[in-house]
Amino acid sequence: MSKSQPSKIDVQNAKDSCLVAIVLVGTMALWLGAQWMGGELGWEPRFVFLFDLAALAAFFWTMVVTYRIWRRNKSVSGRN
Repeated sequence: MSKSQPSKIDVQNAKDSCLVAIVLVGTMALWLGAQWMGGELGWEPRFVFLFDLAALAAFFWTMVVTYRIWRRNKSVSGRN
């Protein structure tokens, strides 16, 4: 028997899921590093707050992409 090839949608979902995971981990690492550096170097809170806003933007983006993956799976399975 031959193995069935994954569909283009499955491949796209896998790529998007991997990208979401990388962005989530990278965002958390950079945000934690910025918080630590801000405390150690005595940065003003307004500069550290910029890192908070950037992290929130990245988390919002991952939520949007995750929702898109979920909708794509739902439309393929026929359960709109």
